[in-house]
Amino acid sequence: MKKANWLLLTLGIVLVSFGKVSAQLDTQHAVGGRFGSATGFSYRYTLAEDRAVQGIMSLQSNSKSRRFRLVGLYEFHKPLAENFSWFYGFGGSIGSFRYKDVERTWQNDAGQTVTERVNGKSELALSIDGIIGVEYAIPTTPLSVSLDVKPYFDFLQESTIKLIDPLGLTIRYKF
Repeated sequence: MKKANWLLLTLGIVLVSFGKVSAQLDTQHAVGGRFGSATGFSYRYTLAEDRAVQGIMSLQSNSKSRRFRLVGLYEFHKPLAENFSWFYGFGGSIGSFRYKDVERTWQNDAGQTVTERVNGKSELALSIDGIIGVEYAIPTTPLSVSLDVKPYFDFLQESTIKLIDPLGLTIRYKF
């Protein structure tokens, strides 16, 4: 219990001490690449000094499936230190989910080799998304780097919440 109180006190002091830091979204547009469990492109449009909308087009593939998603997020940005901020937001996504074709080979009781091919199927992907992360604006350059986690609740495929899987690193060019 003492550790939890100490952590809360330290976090409170850090957040209060950085309360005077000013604007963190200093450009109207930012485009870049997002890397992590899903790879894709990111576009951010600044609505106000502390608010933005972000669109992400991502692809994700593993040995069993492929996923394509278009994500829209409404974000709130808060300063932490000079050129360093944190953000959080919410939104949704739509896309496609495709199971890959599977081919199995085995021997039956008669000793014959049997090959079975199962064609993959495609489904609509629909989810509610959240995002929380930190961003560093590199001084004297129009670049920023952010690290975030983007949990989502998938409605159609598995009806599960993905919390850690959507970790991402985004490098953006601001203009």
